[in-house]
Amino acid sequence: MNLMAWQGSIELGIIYGFMALGIFVSFRILNIPDLTVDGSFTLGASCSAIITLAGQPFLGLLAGALAGAIAGLITAFLQTKMKIQPILAGILTMTGLYSINLRIMQKRGNVSLLNIPTVFDPMKQIFGNYAKLLFPLLLIAVVILGMTLFFKTQLGLSIRATGDNEDMVRSSSINADFTKTVGLSLGNAIVGLSGALIAQYQQFSDINMGIGMVVIAMASLIIGEVLLFLGRSLQWHIISVVIGSIFYRLIIMFVLNFNPADRLSSYLANAAEGSFSHHLLSFIIRYGEVSTSDLKLISSIIVGLALSYPVIKDRMEIRKLRKAGEQNAATH
Repeated sequence: MNLMAWQGSIELGIIYGFMALGIFVSFRILNIPDLTVDGSFTLGASCSAIITLAGQPFLGLLAGALAGAIAGLITAFLQTKMKIQPILAGILTMTGLYSINLRIMQKRGNVSLLNIPTVFDPMKQIFGNYAKLLFPLLLIAVVILGMTLFFKTQLGLSIRATGDNEDMVRSSSINADFTKTVGLSLGNAIVGLSGALIAQYQQFSDINMGIGMVVIAMASLIIGEVLLFLGRSLQWHIISVVIGSIFYRLIIMFVLNFNPADRLSSYLANAAEGSFSHHLLSFIIRYGEVSTSDLKLISSIIVGLALSYPVIKDRMEIRKLRKAGEQNAATH
């Protein structure tokens, strides 16, 4: 793993950090499981790709964010006005966006941006070879600052209160439907911006690039919370989400570079042929190599382990206390 691999992982971590921030707004601030993300991410990417092809890459970023906000607005409408359950509302919007994204991309499965100027080209004049690292970093710093300030305003506090206790908010004569709408629109706008950036970063947009993005965003969110967020301020909570996204990408980098064949071949040569260890090592070498097609599985495992961490920790503490009690009983 060279320096370029590290830099590339950090760059992707920052760009996907926008998506994690969008999930943070819906899942943590509003306490709503919003599955629109898979669709709004691709929506932002497709809008960005088409407008970049027209020679307006910066406008493509803005269009991606705006399109994501509209997707969130539709989901909020289904939830608040049509009284559809949040998960089902997100699925309906996500499903409908598949056809919309195809139409935006002129009924093509993917749009290539090879040899097309993107936002990173003019940024190279400022940041040089680190344009793909520093421009997203600067942009996400602005988003973090904006989110921190916004959620301290009266409207932002109302959105946070809606997620904490919706009944209390309604009894205080605050329009909870409006706060949900603003929150979901904001979250999906940030997700759309992430999709718009990733399309120009990777120089293509694909109709299926949003599949499983909720799991990836949740993995980043949970990693940041488990490792860094310890009941501190909202600002630190927001920052921990982005750092969690970077950690997630670094984990993926290490996993993809893990090749058991290189490490276990010598043990296989020393194992007796036909023995259990020989068969086990042969199986691991043959099927244990990790490829990019395993990313979704890896993400699911990471999320599962992170979600299970509190339960595992509690059980270990209970077992430790029980063992200490048995030792005390034995001494007496």
